[in-house]
Amino acid sequence: MSYSTPKGVFDILPTEEKPENKWKESHRWDYLFEQLKELSKAYGFEEISTPIFEKSELFSRSIGKETDIVNKEMYTFEDKGGRSLSLRPEGTAPVMRAFIEKQMAQASYCHKLFYTGPMFRYERQQAGRYRQFYQFGAEIVGLPSPQLDVELIDFVYTLFQRLGLQNLTIHINSIGNKECRAAYRKALVEYLTPHKNSLSEDSQSRLEKNPLRILDSKSPADQKITANAPILTDYLEESSKQHFEEVKKWLRILKIPFVVSDKLVRGLDYYNRTVFEVVSGDLGAHNTIAAGGRYDYLLKDLNGPDLPAVGFAVGLERILQAMDTQKCSFPHKPVPLLLMIPLGEPATQVCFQLLKELRLHNIPSEVDYSEKKLKNIMRYADKKSIPYVMIVGEEELEEENLKLKHMSTGETEPVKLDQLILTMKNKLHDAKLS
Repeated sequence: MSYSTPKGVFDILPTEEKPENKWKESHRWDYLFEQLKELSKAYGFEEISTPIFEKSELFSRSIGKETDIVNKEMYTFEDKGGRSLSLRPEGTAPVMRAFIEKQMAQASYCHKLFYTGPMFRYERQQAGRYRQFYQFGAEIVGLPSPQLDVELIDFVYTLFQRLGLQNLTIHINSIGNKECRAAYRKALVEYLTPHKNSLSEDSQSRLEKNPLRILDSKSPADQKITANAPILTDYLEESSKQHFEEVKKWLRILKIPFVVSDKLVRGLDYYNRTVFEVVSGDLGAHNTIAAGGRYDYLLKDLNGPDLPAVGFAVGLERILQAMDTQKCSFPHKPVPLLLMIPLGEPATQVCFQLLKELRLHNIPSEVDYSEKKLKNIMRYADKKSIPYVMIVGEEELEEENLKLKHMSTGETEPVKLDQLILTMKNKLHDAKLS
């Protein structure tokens, strides 16, 4: 019996042979994580980590019972105690649950938090969508300032600039508060009802339960119908209008390009006022690689403090796929700085002890234990782009004088046995500077 990964999931491996799967290589993920964490700290965010499963009602209460995520996509199960639990389909609700439960509001008037990890949704398997997928998210809790909405958009914009991504468009909109959205919902339903039979099957079911999601439909028939639908921003009350104008003003101050998209509503019930998406022109139909917005009611709706909040999430698979498509540069895959090849048992013992010392000084090193022919080992070292190779035999041990071979030039450099650590520390320093 053979085994394979379930549908909708993937392995992250040290090396992927197929060019289209290079984004799954672990060193590329490491690089992305490093960039995300470095930028998070520069923007003043602190890391938070929550469990991968929560009580199911957390998501139905926060995301919305009528959303596709809750109705169709959550991995929900009953544990041995009869409790309904769900694998987290998104990260904001768990972070807010932790914020409330741990009474974090008492520590400060403004909280900046980031998280990263796997999320789970039972979706139809297709390009760009996975049933286990990885997200990075950032949340700011405590202040209603439009500058914070822009700060998060700037975070995403700066991240993508650092990674070398191009052909991206930032879409923004305002969906107002609960009251103006209710008025808009009524007008939208009145407009769409005469067209009900021409809508897609999904949109027909959404017409009564969640009509704003019809604006987000990818169906050409739905898009044709909604082209002349009422515009949500026409229903905004004054404070939401002013907030949106401030958001646009501060985006212009930072010279961040954006497009106002009046059909952008986002799919989760907890959003209000500012919503935004970053779309790549290189990922086909499922081309959103970052999305977020303001959710000023969520904490209160979850029986927590009445505090405003704004946040976003980015899909890590989508970022890496876009980087591969656009041929963005990645750091070279990490390799040992030094490969030691012992000839015989005494040399193996010496190399084994040296290996521990080298690693204690954070010098990436390996010993070859294969006992293959020397030319095969050298061919392997060359293929792996290992910079230095050292053959250790009886003569080298007697004289305590080693020979360090530079693989790029073929030259050898004499090194005293007791000077090897210092020599390799210098080589490592030089390699980092080059």
